[in-house]
Amino acid sequence: MNYKQKSEALTIYLILASMFIASLVASNLIFQKFFFWNPFGWFRFELSVGILPYPITFLITDIISEIYGRKKANQVVVAGIFASFFSMIIILIANYTPAIENSPINNEVFNKVFGLSPIAVLASMLAYLFAQFIDIRIFHFWKRKTNGKHLWLRNNFSTFSSQLIDTLTVITLLCSFGVLPWSLFSTLLLSGFLFKVLIASLDTPILYFVVFLFRSRFNLKVGEEIKILS
Repeated sequence: MNYKQKSEALTIYLILASMFIASLVASNLIFQKFFFWNPFGWFRFELSVGILPYPITFLITDIISEIYGRKKANQVVVAGIFASFFSMIIILIANYTPAIENSPINNEVFNKVFGLSPIAVLASMLAYLFAQFIDIRIFHFWKRKTNGKHLWLRNNFSTFSSQLIDTLTVITLLCSFGVLPWSLFSTLLLSGFLFKVLIASLDTPILYFVVFLFRSRFNLKVGEEIKILS
């Protein structure tokens, strides 16, 4: 690769990283709202809206893992952790700052929307950390085993495994610390995992298309990765 291609590859990596961080931070900000979804008529999904941008993070780490390698994917995960905690600190400061009388949003409304439970945030971050690192590890395990072939296999195996761990960890912690009642455990676990599996299955064609564009643009062989600055 020449200098221009390396510069372009670095720019794309930064864009993917920013999309990953934005999706992660957004999911942590909106997770307190729940909704139901009944697309098939026989099963009612009961989900937090925070789950909507979350699958995007796993798609992006799979893209980065495939194109830029395991090290770059892990770096994005670590950056996401710092971004999430930093955003939570900003929100806590804003929450403790008193509103003036004619403020469009008063203290009560702001606290109700953004007064995030420390336990809920901690549960979300721990689940995220475990799931993402496991996702990347499994992805590269199957990449080595298949010599860079069968992208669908490592994409789905890594995502299904990590999503189960993510869903189980966060719901267990939230119920253990009293944020959610245990009566909702099985419903939220099943709904959350099945939803993530469904979305992961749907994102496989997207992953193939993006990888195809990268390989065409940068003349990459199957399994070959782009080396950019560490």
